Amino acid sequence: MAIVGAGLVGSLWARMLGNRGHDVTVYERRPDPRNQNLHGGRSINLALSDRGWKALELAGVADAVRDIALPIRGRRMHAVDGTKTFQPYGLEGQCIYSVSRAGLNRILVECAEQMPKVRFAFDHRCHGYTRKEEAVHLHLETGGQAMDVEVDQIFGTDGAFSAIRGRMARNDRFDFEQRYLAHGYKEVPMLPGPDGGFQMEEDGLHIWPRGHFMLMALPNPDKTFTCTLFGPYEGPDGLNALDTGEKVKVFFETHFPDVVPLLPHLVEDWNRHPVSSLVMIRCWPWNDGGQVALMGDASHAIVPFYGQGMNSGMEDCTILDGLMDAHGSWDEILEAYTAQRKPAGDAILELALKNYVEMRDLTGDPAFLLQKKLEARLQKAHPDRWIPLYSQVTFSHIPYDKALERGQQQQRAMASVMSQPEAWNHFEDDGWMEHVLRHLEQETSLAE
Repeated sequence: MAIVGAGLVGSLWARMLGNRGHDVTVYERRPDPRNQNLHGGRSINLALSDRGWKALELAGVADAVRDIALPIRGRRMHAVDGTKTFQPYGLEGQCIYSVSRAGLNRILVECAEQMPKVRFAFDHRCHGYTRKEEAVHLHLETGGQAMDVEVDQIFGTDGAFSAIRGRMARNDRFDFEQRYLAHGYKEVPMLPGPDGGFQMEEDGLHIWPRGHFMLMALPNPDKTFTCTLFGPYEGPDGLNALDTGEKVKVFFETHFPDVVPLLPHLVEDWNRHPVSSLVMIRCWPWNDGGQVALMGDASHAIVPFYGQGMNSGMEDCTILDGLMDAHGSWDEILEAYTAQRKPAGDAILELALKNYVEMRDLTGDPAFLLQKKLEARLQKAHPDRWIPLYSQVTFSHIPYDKALERGQQQQRAMASVMSQPEAWNHFEDDGWMEHVLRHLEQETSLAE
């Protein structure tokens, strides 16, 4: 078997196949990440939640990852005037984890390579494949030399700009959509304080919501934060307009005054880091004749605003591994995999886009915050009767498409509740809360 792409999904899937005794070679165009300090222009830290942990547990590598994972309990919002508010992600004890992309990738490669029949071939660029009746030929290039490898199966885990998907796109009736947001992002590091510790609370995702743009910060194990400015490319506050050090300084002093003292090298760091784009990918089908399959970003690249890009790719591995026990042939396995995961991939793409609006525009809105408090109180009192959308996505294994459907029903029901004056005046009243819960249950059951 061949896996193209030794990123997070590819190396995890190699470990899972290795656990089953399969002979696997992972081909990667980049050098060995264990010998490099490369991020490919992508965010250096990621959010790991329940779907990802389940896959890591299944692969037998979760303990190795826990050493580099920092717990994040909720959102810490920063207003322009310096006021801070905290919004827990879920119930007591529920949290997501900040992990280093590079550190996690190194661990997964190491763990996959522990399997006796798994090997990695770095500096191998893929140029596509050719299907035969009994096998498939993978076309590669390394050191300027072309090479062909005959394998039984190919798994394309080579990211949003997948070479395997590019070859698959030449098939008749292959549907493909690539879309860029009009917004991009730029990262700047926040170094440790004079005492060597974190300069802000390390248990939260810090957000400075400012309407059509926002600043975010996630902690890293080395006591730094990765600060990321998301905003439009164009316009007076657009990323392209921040083209001088003075403009950058004024922009941050105006919109994020409390963070400026914590970024003494802001202008230098700003100039050193590129502006990165945000791309979404949808395609169909995800398999070619039972011999080739797409996984992770190669099949469903999404924007990062639900923290589910990595988790959804890892869940691909979990689902596909389970289907290997349920079906006898790769034709059946891959048909079932794509039928199950395509709706989920489309749903998490939609959810991630909606969450960007929530984080950017609504986290400072009093009505929105009251609704979140109400939902949190309902869940805490009756976790068996009310699960907010965020918890369905982040702290459960409910399929994304089912979570999206339920979330839409819940939002319609909550809108009717929030339109009542009692939502503001009787928030702490247990009797009114029970009335609200019955109303919500009735509304959502009628919508099913």
